[in-house]
Amino acid sequence: MARRPPLGELPPDYTPPAGSAAPQILAGSLKAPLWLRAYFQGLLFSLGCRIQRHCGKVLFLGLLAFGALALGLRVAIIETDLEQLWVEVGSRVSQELQYTKEKLGEEAAYTSQMLIQTSRQEGENVLTPEALRLHLQAALTASKVQVSLYGKSWDLNKICYKSGVPLIENGMIERMIEKLFPCVILTPLDCFWEGAKLQGGSAYLPGRPDIQWTNLDPEQLLEELGPFASLEGFRELLAKAQVGQAYVGRPCLNPDDPHCPPSAPNHHSRQAPRVAQELSGGCHGFSHKFMHWQEELLLGGMARSPQGQLLRAEALQSTFLLMSPRQLYEHFRGDYQTHDIGWSEEQAGTVLQAWQRRFVQLAQEALPENASQQIHAFSSATLDDILQAFSEVSAARVAGGYLLMLAYACVTMLRWDCAQSQGAVGLAGVLLVALAVASGLGLCALLGIAFNAATTQVLPFLALGIGVDDIFLLAHAFAEAPPGTPLQERLGECLLRTGPSVALTSVSNMAAFFMAALVPVPALRAFSLQAAVVVGCNFAAVMLVFPAVLSLDLRRRHCQRLDVLCCFSSPCSARVIQILPQELADRTGPVGIAHLTATVHAFAHCDAGSQHVITSLPPQAHLVPPPSDPLSSELFSPGGSTRDLLGQEEGTRQKAAYKSLPCARWTLAHFARHQFAPLLLQSRAKAVVLVLFGALLGLSLYGATWVQDGLALTDVVPRGTKEHAFLSAQLRYFSLYEVALVTQGGFDYAHAQRALFDLHQRFSSLKAVLPPPATQAPRTWLHYYRNWLQGIQAAFDQDWASGRITRHSYRNGSEDGALAYKLLIQTGDAREPLDFSQLTTRKLVDTEGLVPPELFYVGLTVWVSSDPLGLAASQANFYPPPPEWLHDKYDTTGENLRIPAAQPLEFAQFPFLLRGLQKTEDFVEAIEGARAACAEAGQAGVRAYPSGSPFLFWEQYLGLRRCFLLAVCILLVCTFLVCALLLLNPWTAGLIVLVLAVMTVELFGIMGFLGIKLSAIPVVILVASVGIGVEFTVHVALVVQMYKESPEALRPPAPRAGGLRWGLSPTLPQSFARVTTSMTVALHPPPLPGAYIHPASDEPPWSPAATPAATGSSNLTSRGPCPAPE
Repeated sequence: MARRPPLGELPPDYTPPAGSAAPQILAGSLKAPLWLRAYFQGLLFSLGCRIQRHCGKVLFLGLLAFGALALGLRVAIIETDLEQLWVEVGSRVSQELQYTKEKLGEEAAYTSQMLIQTSRQEGENVLTPEALRLHLQAALTASKVQVSLYGKSWDLNKICYKSGVPLIENGMIERMIEKLFPCVILTPLDCFWEGAKLQGGSAYLPGRPDIQWTNLDPEQLLEELGPFASLEGFRELLAKAQVGQAYVGRPCLNPDDPHCPPSAPNHHSRQAPRVAQELSGGCHGFSHKFMHWQEELLLGGMARSPQGQLLRAEALQSTFLLMSPRQLYEHFRGDYQTHDIGWSEEQAGTVLQAWQRRFVQLAQEALPENASQQIHAFSSATLDDILQAFSEVSAARVAGGYLLMLAYACVTMLRWDCAQSQGAVGLAGVLLVALAVASGLGLCALLGIAFNAATTQVLPFLALGIGVDDIFLLAHAFAEAPPGTPLQERLGECLLRTGPSVALTSVSNMAAFFMAALVPVPALRAFSLQAAVVVGCNFAAVMLVFPAVLSLDLRRRHCQRLDVLCCFSSPCSARVIQILPQELADRTGPVGIAHLTATVHAFAHCDAGSQHVITSLPPQAHLVPPPSDPLSSELFSPGGSTRDLLGQEEGTRQKAAYKSLPCARWTLAHFARHQFAPLLLQSRAKAVVLVLFGALLGLSLYGATWVQDGLALTDVVPRGTKEHAFLSAQLRYFSLYEVALVTQGGFDYAHAQRALFDLHQRFSSLKAVLPPPATQAPRTWLHYYRNWLQGIQAAFDQDWASGRITRHSYRNGSEDGALAYKLLIQTGDAREPLDFSQLTTRKLVDTEGLVPPELFYVGLTVWVSSDPLGLAASQANFYPPPPEWLHDKYDTTGENLRIPAAQPLEFAQFPFLLRGLQKTEDFVEAIEGARAACAEAGQAGVRAYPSGSPFLFWEQYLGLRRCFLLAVCILLVCTFLVCALLLLNPWTAGLIVLVLAVMTVELFGIMGFLGIKLSAIPVVILVASVGIGVEFTVHVALVVQMYKESPEALRPPAPRAGGLRWGLSPTLPQSFARVTTSMTVALHPPPLPGAYIHPASDEPPWSPAATPAATGSSNLTSRGPCPAPE
């Protein structure tokens, strides 16, 4: 027999047959607009033929290109900074944040480490001495944390945030204050003497035990040191701060403690304090004036009597403040302790993170398991660790998901017949999609798009589902090639039939993700762009490389080799079947007749007279393959033999035998083609579907009104973890947020004092702002500054009235009187800076409560240098910072009288506390109120903006729904234009868009019924679902329209609902693959082997009338069926 010609080569005189789909479309409907689609399909047909001819080269170059792009993952950057992930670039918040960083630097003033204590029995009161002692145990354990790094030991006293350390000229006192100055710890324990145990500083004086806050009485210490040093200024400073006896004058939680000081109110009575009464109104640090911790910062779940008296609480909270990495670096830069380790800001950050992690660990382990209370600890490093853990790629999870899809694809496409099995194609397709996903992500890394948790945890599986859809579609179309298609055209025919659908759905998916990039959240914008790039790479791989895989598999089937194990020949390829005459006599037609013009080297037929099988060798024949085998064209391909024909007859006989197996028909394709599609075409079914989906649409519109905005951090952190328990307790009991009202440069602060006071008043009147206690002054630098000036003015008036201060001397006056003297003579004029005549003609604060403009910046310098505790309590954060100036009452030289004026302010802030922010509506209301207050201040010439986490992360909700609606509308318009251009049917395109819009509304409504809140993440999913929905609508619409325009374009045609049947067959399997993606095998076990034993075809017989007329003559004469023996 003659040698088989190479499978991928076409004869030199080969021309595309007249029966291709594109010409058929033109022949079936001679409408001019169809030319564009026919031309596009013609290009796809040519592309498929060229890929089949050079499949090896295409596969090699494709794998090489995708592999090179995948190497870009080596330069990928994973972003975990919350500000970079959630603040829109170029937005109002982004500009304000940038301004803050330019003036204050990259870091915040401090970081917070929190302990929350709750009872194990929900609702139990924690305002008991026993509960407070357990809280002390946990807080004390956490405060004693030490970490060893770089050969040094780091404890809380070294790294904590200390505000308002005064500048003292006396060196001994300055060193003692530096060692003793307490850390800022906001704790309910500060209402008791035990709060001093959390402070770790100590100092040493000869003849005294180590001085610690547990035994330090500042008043007594100053009396003892008075004879040895001049401490009048320091004494006045402590008196202004209302330090008093500090901690030793407060009650002891445990009066039986041997170290409880005798000055404690309950030392002698030995009675436990009334905790609720002591905590009523909040607690104080060592300074009663400047360090007041309000109840809302310390207690959660409070209950009060009708008279407002505190009765009980359900939670306690302590907050430890640490320095920022930059502050810690600056604090120890040049210090003897770090001179030998190459101290850097990065090392400072490492020290802080290590201490924070150890803090959380020890605090959570501080109480025994059987304790009645439980401790929840959290730090900023914990949040960073959560984001880092979510952003890391889980190799096991990704590998497991892809292995499941590999198994699903392989098992689904396996057949018992090697000529029909496509298991290797399924494996290669999934691996190709994996490579395409890696190459797409590598390309994103090369383009500089940062990765985040959504990229690493979601995108690999989403891209797998999208890519596998097209793999199933192409494989199904390739296996369902029309009978009579030449082998050289199989791939071209496949792309011609499915290429438009794959192209349209891929373009729609890319458009969907590009539209989702309109969401004003950098993390999700990056995710959308990366998804669009990955979908593009999937599209290129499916349309260029995967067809080469199909072509190679076609060669494998042509050579009769096993599927998957392609190195081994199929057993059926060497099998010879003896056909009895009686069996042939039962046939209704000649064996192996085909209407395919081909060279046949051996042909077997039945001789009715002799009852024998006769093999003849005609030169050419016009053969019609059996209609039940879609691969018959391969078996009757050029280079066939008698063995091929006998094998064909045996396959036909096996199909007849297996036709009775019911399990052979239980496949998704069979169900879609023979049950689902005919059912949908029934009038009753149509009516039921329309009524049901109309009702669903109505319910969805109703459910859409229930959708709320928001995304709590508890929804992101895994449930059951300690972090989730802390966040849940914090959200329930301590929904407080520190914010600031920032005033910028560009206006004169000295002349805008009234507008600043009005701005503060408007902001303070907001519903969410926590008002200060009636006994405490407002927490703004302008109030502190004005009150301090009024205080020294009163001291000057007393000294002037008593004669201790005169026009020419202030040495006999008080420290404050001397300061006021120096300020009153300032003129603000560089040429004549002093005017002593102003001592009695002017005031530091006028009758309207305003500082004279010419004195404003000079007095600011004096206040910042002379009242560090007041400055720290105000949290002003001036920029540029006023110059340092030391006051010496006994220096009467002219230089000491000249006070340098501070530079005009470009940055200052008023701190506030927001409370009651539980729902997103509360945040939005607070943000809108704050923005409105700043807008009103802007009309008065004051440039200001709010700052803080609520404005940083919840600002997006102000326009989130508008962005969502805009993205969906643009996407639907783009989908309509693309579909109308490709389908050339505006009505079909409009129907597709209508279905997509209804689907989006239904999904949005279902969110309301399920209680899913609307945030940036669901918005991206909803927008992407529109593009994904195109997969299920465009494919069916395209096939149905082609069937309507030209039924013979879809081969084999069906007498009724042929387009819908052919369109639904691959759609259901690919839909099933997408929904399951990584759980496919668990939810869809492999079908029974019997389903793949040559399933019988229920298609109507192939009609010669539906086959284009063949050309050429045939030397074979059909003798008709063999008669039965008589």
